[in-house]
Amino acid sequence: MGLSMCSHLIRAGYTLTVFNRTPSKAQPLLKMGAHQADNPLSLASNSDVVFSIVGYPSDVRAVLLDPHSGALAGLRPGGILVDMTTSEPSLAVEIAAAASSKSCHSIDAPVSGGDRGAKNGTLAIFTGGEESVVKRLQPLFSLMGKVNYMGGSGKGQFAKLANQITIASTMVGLVEGMVYAHKAGLDVGLYLDAISTGAAGSKSLDLYGQRILKRDLGPGFYVNHFVKDLGICLKECQNMGISLPGLALAQQLYVSLRAYGEGNLGTQALILVLERLNNVSLAPAIASS
Repeated sequence: MGLSMCSHLIRAGYTLTVFNRTPSKAQPLLKMGAHQADNPLSLASNSDVVFSIVGYPSDVRAVLLDPHSGALAGLRPGGILVDMTTSEPSLAVEIAAAASSKSCHSIDAPVSGGDRGAKNGTLAIFTGGEESVVKRLQPLFSLMGKVNYMGGSGKGQFAKLANQITIASTMVGLVEGMVYAHKAGLDVGLYLDAISTGAAGSKSLDLYGQRILKRDLGPGFYVNHFVKDLGICLKECQNMGISLPGLALAQQLYVSLRAYGEGNLGTQALILVLERLNNVSLAPAIASS
């Protein structure tokens, strides 16, 4: 996702310095004219705005807050950190406080829309922090998608987590409906077309229904990362003292995928769990010669 998002900024004429912990992944951006930094600190020392999108909260802490190599250590006063990772709201608040102590700013801005949204510049961006800073960043955000200001520091992360809760239960409903239709003897493709314009229609159906039928289970968004997100959601539920049983069920189903070694598949791979539970397969039969 970061590759596509950076490419939009380069095409718009912005000067980019990039860092990736796997240097080969930065090569396409270097060919487009980006400069390469040796670490986040070096990158930040040459930047007014630093965007980060990594895997886990521990990664966010390392690339932004490490005192020896993190971006904040190299950021000049007035600089802005923008973390687009789905992470912990409390960490977003911590980063904002650390940035403020250096006369810098921090915005939490996790995104939804997956690989396609990143490529098409149509991501939903949930922002938390100072609203005036979010407005200053609007020209950059607009190249990636639509900005939604949610409130103070951490509120962007809370909004993204609520988004993940909605997606999780929606995906369970989608794959359960597909298994039911298959078992009832329906043409599942026709079934998906039939419900797409009714009350059961959803973005998840549009993005993943046909991909599931074609057995395209590659990642737009990794199962491993979704398990991480849902785990954070459950932790926040415990902090809030609320019960979300649909979230808990979905999280367990996705953990099952990871247990089968399928964590690097996309979230639509949930169909595999329901197929195993019911001893069915929606995969098209291969005719013998």
